[in-house]
Amino acid sequence: MKRIALATLLAFTSVIAAPVATAAAAQKPAASPLAIPVTGANPGGAFAGTFQLQKFATQDGQVVATGVLTGVVTTTAGVATTIVRTIALPTVIGTATCDILHRDLGPLSPDLLGLQIDVSSIVLDITAQAGAGNLLGNLLCAVANLLNDPSGLARSLNSILDLLR
Repeated sequence: MKRIALATLLAFTSVIAAPVATAAAAQKPAASPLAIPVTGANPGGAFAGTFQLQKFATQDGQVVATGVLTGVVTTTAGVATTIVRTIALPTVIGTATCDILHRDLGPLSPDLLGLQIDVSSIVLDITAQAGAGNLLGNLLCAVANLLNDPSGLARSLNSILDLLR
């Protein structure tokens, strides 16, 4: 059960950290696996700090990552101001579906040392099928359906965070 929880958290971590990653630069390793380094700059100054993930919640029907942003804002004049604020960052979640793979290959006509091979179009569709005895299909569809209920997803992610603490 802990392996599934950890695997699920790792899968969502890349999705959840995507908005923060655009402003984050991994200058030095974070003290906690739930601490995300955050840096940013604009013509007026720069920010360097850490976002400490505390929990997931729903706001206006969307899952958000809630935590404490701590850091220092330094102006171009060298004036430094310490910031400590509780913030909620929107999470980016892909579309929920049980379709795993769709690959459409056009016709192929390779010439192998004078041997002509013609292959017509190939379409490959892989779909997870839920139901009795379909362990992998049930797992993939269940994970995909977590995304349909933001409150349930937030509860599940908070349970995984509790296991990591």
